[in-house]
This record gives sequence, structure tokens and C-alpha cells, in this order.
Amino acid sequence: MLAPSPRAAQAAAPPAQQTLLAEGCKTLAERVSREPGNGPLFLASYEPAPGGEPLAPALRNAAFVYDNALAGIALVACKRPAEARRIADAVLQATRQDRTYRDARLRNAYRAGALPAGPALLPGWWDDPSKRWFEDAYQVGTATGNVAWAALLLLAVHEATRDARYLDGAAALMGWVHGSMPDNGAPAGYIGGFFGHEPKQTRQGWKSTEHNVDTYAAFSWLASQRNDPRWRDGAARSRGFVNAMWQPREGRFIIGTHDDGRAPNASPSALDAVLWPLIAIPDPPQDWRRNLAWVDARHRAGGGYGFKASPDGMWTEGTGQAALVLQAAGLAQQAQPLWQLLLSQRAPSGMLYATPEARISTGLSIGPTSTTEDFYYYHLPHLGATAWAVLAAARWNPFRPGGCLEPSCPPPAVAATSNATNNATNKE
Repeated sequence: MLAPSPRAAQAAAPPAQQTLLAEGCKTLAERVSREPGNGPLFLASYEPAPGGEPLAPALRNAAFVYDNALAGIALVACKRPAEARRIADAVLQATRQDRTYRDARLRNAYRAGALPAGPALLPGWWDDPSKRWFEDAYQVGTATGNVAWAALLLLAVHEATRDARYLDGAAALMGWVHGSMPDNGAPAGYIGGFFGHEPKQTRQGWKSTEHNVDTYAAFSWLASQRNDPRWRDGAARSRGFVNAMWQPREGRFIIGTHDDGRAPNASPSALDAVLWPLIAIPDPPQDWRRNLAWVDARHRAGGGYGFKASPDGMWTEGTGQAALVLQAAGLAQQAQPLWQLLLSQRAPSGMLYATPEARISTGLSIGPTSTTEDFYYYHLPHLGATAWAVLAAARWNPFRPGGCLEPSCPPPAVAATSNATNNATNKE
């Protein structure tokens, strides 16, 4: 079922959807402009809730790469490429200059604000009683999906500016993923990444449906731009893994595998892993649409959607994702009540709260050192939630060139790049 064209859909969008888009674009652009000039910067992922407690030390100056990639892509959708490229420039600096690594990887988070010259600073906090500087073990690690999202940001900014630096940067990032993260043991795919502090980080052998959706999108986009067999191979491996995670009996995608990279991890249900294949992969099998029935039956929460099955509260970011996917499926009427719900989550700053609840659980652990399911979202203004709401309101698909949300998108134009540029990229 074909969705209406983006231009026609925006003209007929409900008032709440139009307001969400206009106010969200304004908020993201204002957050970038707080740092004067046009130099590279990362945006803080969270703000303190008005009248609430200060942020936890680990969040006070943390700019998560995933949130910043989303914000940059949303700014492209807002027709604000100058603001988007400041975040993209920060990604380029971070991937080229690290305090330890020289292989083009990114960390999961950086210190928020304008970037000084040299290696991108990592977030952390000073503990006065112990007189020690602390850094979060997840934030200084590298997750495969976050690297792919950073590549998607660079590809989107390249498309908006035609500056070859961003295409080169995306190729460097996905070259690291292709060279360092593949596991060909069935089901073949890309593993989770690295956790913890250098020089002895923990290699995480689990494979994530969400991560492999991300890598599929980035590899496919690169393959449309440059004739490099790595990108076609990477897209095929990622797509094969996503296909293997489809459960036809239940009509849903499972979250991925256990730590061995082999055994299916079928007990949790994560909203993003269930939804994203429907917009990241062109012409998805018709059977995959049964995902939407699973989401409606298992993830409904407070008029919106929760992160996990049988959720304990609404997840704003995921509700934005659902609104986008429903539009792609030609179900704009079903998405319509979500616009006012998303608007209701606006904080005084214009950012959207991650959840209206004090705290919601995901059923997941932050890392291998966790002894409980300690990954939560809190009632805090959140960059990622704000960006997903903007993308949904703009009907902009972050996984595809041009933000195409149609089930069948036209092939993207191949960028004109010199042989020297292509040759240099192929050596990364």
C-alpha cells in the first residue's frame, strides 16, 4: 500500500503534526546556535527536568553519538544543513582523532559542547571524596549500531551539501565495522561492539537485530554512491541476519542473539528492533507488516508505545518511531492521535521528555558488568526523543537517501567523485 508523497502529506498534515515539526526544528536549531560560530559541536543528550534533581553525574556532560546522529539527520529534514554539518564535523573530528585508537572507530558518547582542537574529549565527572576522575564504561566503549548511525548522519549531510568529506567519513566508519565487527557464524551478521575502558575492552559477541538494520542501511547507501564490494557484502550480511530474526509464527522480529552470537534471544521484545526493518529495508516482505499487530498488542502504553512488551510506561522516542512507520505503511489515520501525545511531552525548553513516567524499564542491561536489568529511561528532556518526533512529523526516513518513506524508493543519484577519492576510500 503506497503512502502519499511527502509534499502532499505535509500539506494535509494534522495541525498537531505541523506544530510538532515547526517547534521541534526550532528547538534543535536553537540548541546548535547556543555555541557561537560554525565549528564542530556535540549536543548534550539530556537536560535536568524543570524543578527536578540535577542530572546523574554520568549524564551531566554526555553527548551520545546516537542522539547526535538523530539530531543532525532531523536538522537535514528541517532544511537546516548548516546546523547539521556542525554535528557532522564533530563526528569527523572524533573518528579521526581519538586519545587511544587510530582505526576510525567512534566512542558511544563524547563531552557535550564545542570541540577544541585535538582528540574529542570523552564525558566523565570528578568525584571529590575520592579525588578521582570517573568515566562511564558504556560511554567510552563502541557499539556497532552507533557507528552506523553516525555514518547515516554523514551520508545525509553529504547528500545535503555534496561535500565529499562526509562521504569519505562514512566510508571510514563503515570500513571499521566491516573489518572489525563481522561474525560469519550462523546467523552471520555484525556483533555488538566493545565495552569498557581501553586498553582492555570487552568484545561483545551478541548480535542485535537493531544494529544489523543500521549497518544494512549505511552499507546500502554507501553502495549506491561508490563501487566497492565491501558495501555490497556488508549490506548482504546485515540483511541476511535481519531476515533470520523474523519469527513467522509470532509475526515479529526478535531482539537478536545471546552472547555466543548463535542462540536466538527470543524472550525480550524491543520496539525499535520490531519496527525499524519496515522502513530501513526497501520493499519489505508483505508478511513483515504483521509486526504492526504485534506492536499494537504487546507494546501499547498510555496512548503511545513502550520500549518493551508489557511496558511500564510510554517511551516517547519509540512513539515517534511508531508514528513514522505507520505513515510509511499508509496508516496515517492510525498515527494521528500520536501527534498530540508527542506534543504533550514538550518541556519548557522545547525538548521532549524521554517518558512521562518517573522511570521506565527496557528489560535490558547496560553492559556485561551489569548484575541487573539496569537500562532505564527517565522523565528528562531528551535529544533523541525530540529528534525522532521531528523525523516522524517531517515524514523523513533516516535510513534512506532523501528521507524516502515510500515502500519503493527511486535509486539515489551516484555522487561524482574522482578516481583519486575513490582509490583513497577503498584503502581505508
